[in-house]
Amino acid sequence: MSDNTLLARLDGIDARFQEVSTLITDPSVIADMKRYVRLTKEYKELERLMKATDRYRTAITNLAEAKEVLETESDAELREMARAEMEEAMERIPALEEEIRLLLLPADPEDSKNAILEIRGGTGGDEAAIFAGDLFKMYSKYCESKGWTISVTSFNEGAAGGFKEIVAAITGNNVYGTLKYESGVHRVQRVPATETQGRVHTSAATVAVLPEAEPFDVEINEGEIKWDTFRSGGAGGQNVNKVESGVRLRYMWKNPNTGESEEILIECTETRDQPKNKERALSRLRTFIYDKEHQKYLDDISSRRKTMVSTGDRSAKIRTYNYPQGRITDHRINYTIYNLQAFMDGDIQDCIDHLTVAENAERLKEAQL
Repeated sequence: MSDNTLLARLDGIDARFQEVSTLITDPSVIADMKRYVRLTKEYKELERLMKATDRYRTAITNLAEAKEVLETESDAELREMARAEMEEAMERIPALEEEIRLLLLPADPEDSKNAILEIRGGTGGDEAAIFAGDLFKMYSKYCESKGWTISVTSFNEGAAGGFKEIVAAITGNNVYGTLKYESGVHRVQRVPATETQGRVHTSAATVAVLPEAEPFDVEINEGEIKWDTFRSGGAGGQNVNKVESGVRLRYMWKNPNTGESEEILIECTETRDQPKNKERALSRLRTFIYDKEHQKYLDDISSRRKTMVSTGDRSAKIRTYNYPQGRITDHRINYTIYNLQAFMDGDIQDCIDHLTVAENAERLKEAQL
């Protein structure tokens, strides 16, 4: 894309930015919550693009001025300053063009959402449950480093530790857009604590990261929800055994993609406050339905992409954690590092950055076809 073509395209986007800036202050738009949220997200995306555009235009102007100085000035000091300015601008312009091309790609509308994290022990029995617990600790520490809030919604502990299944809600900035790459099968190779002969076993756990649905993303007839209450188990003193704070939600839902009806069952024992548990169970119900209704959209995207970086088959093996070698391998992008302990302590940003780069490269390639 030539400079002139790129700048012409940016001029058109600048007009849209001005239009959106006006719209989000319009009382009639603010009253329409769904439209207001959509426009606010668009404003933030366009604002990032406009800032990059300003830097790009400044670099082009600096380059032109430096060239003019070299062509017209005879003063050695001025020519040297102009030459340095020209070199700097020529170095910055390609990087800014790449940044702008990425920002011009349509953003995934889900990226800015909060997320629901589901981890389940797979093949490997007790060891798989222990590994699922290790993964949850890893993500918890990562979320803490990002300043995100992670709240456990429900869990089922393993007999030897860890979790057969654990579900948590994560809130923060751009959570789903960051963690969506983690969906898939995670495999571990290590000597289990229960192994007496020192043999390395292979176990697995599945991770699903779902965009959390807003109340207006999904239509639910709350009058058709059947609620049950029960006493929560676990620690917490006498209150746990006397108060029915746990809630169980049953809802019949018709899948618009298949036309089939299915019963959705959700339990929440996160707090000792029954109304709060009901609220969080409803949030999980919305997310479940939203994910199901958008699966066709996700399938269409993954079928067009060769990398399967972010929205590929959730049953695909994506990463191996090899303890004897201290090695982490992400099979989607052939990424291998030997800092397993730090990785399990939540230092996973470098891997996510590489996945993001691979995803963006694939999207740029598609945009140019």
